[in-house]
Amino acid sequence: MANGGPVEHGYPHLETVRAAVTALYKRLSYDTIHAFATSVAPADVAFCDTDDLYLGAQRVARELVRHFRLPDARMIVSFREMRHAANVELAAGPEYFIELNDRFRTHRKDIGAALAHEVMHVYLHRLDLSFPGTRANEILTDTATTYLGAGWLLLDAYREDASSSQKLGYLTPEEFGYVLAKRSLVFGEDPATWFTSAQAYSAYTRGAAQARRDERQPPLTAAGWAGRRRYAKDRRHAQEHPAPSPAAAAPAAVAPYTFTPDGRGPLRVSFPCPTCHQRIRVPVRGRVRARCGLCRSVLECDT
Repeated sequence: MANGGPVEHGYPHLETVRAAVTALYKRLSYDTIHAFATSVAPADVAFCDTDDLYLGAQRVARELVRHFRLPDARMIVSFREMRHAANVELAAGPEYFIELNDRFRTHRKDIGAALAHEVMHVYLHRLDLSFPGTRANEILTDTATTYLGAGWLLLDAYREDASSSQKLGYLTPEEFGYVLAKRSLVFGEDPATWFTSAQAYSAYTRGAAQARRDERQPPLTAAGWAGRRRYAKDRRHAQEHPAPSPAAAAPAAVAPYTFTPDGRGPLRVSFPCPTCHQRIRVPVRGRVRARCGLCRSVLECDT
């Protein structure tokens, strides 16, 4: 929790975020992901200063348990002084003890954001889905919370001005915006009207621009002129040299596709699905319609 300190910006965790989206689709399946097509509604997690602190926290926790479909899980919420925003004791259940930072006694509107992250820890624990290392696992948790419909709360808790700052979660504000935009592109749900923080809205728009760039990478037909020209050059090199093309060793931000020979058959190109980031491999033969086997996206390609 950034509380008055510097807030990291940009996309330093982008590859881990993309790996987390892929892991969600692999572990949950297309049908389960689409069961979360509707986000947590602002009214359902609203918390005003006149609400009883403990009863209100329990009510919000129950709503998040309901949203994440954990009917046999009971969250017991308490408050204490601590460094982090919150902590949950991951046990066998059905009771889970969540501790929130004492700061939330007077910042009650952000209690839903803190609880969303902790309830997602329980959800992933029950799925037995985790990433190695604390930081990567927390990034997975933030990504899953956001992609499954409650992470807009975490982004909305971000506020920053010349004299103070607050941010919850391990993702940067722009990375939260990126995952929210990815979700919006899949479900057609626009979270822009839910933000009470102007800084959160700005971060969402920046993240959405990054998400749209994923859909304009070659060999997708939506790629821009510069990308298409670079792709044609790399394809020509791959056709003339059987060894892996320079694109195979290039950073993903420069050239996300790779060319590989396919025995006696045509050259093939692999690239990440712009929806779930699972790599797709198709023959190099001009216009191709590819279907991602993981998220079922249909992609128009010019290979």
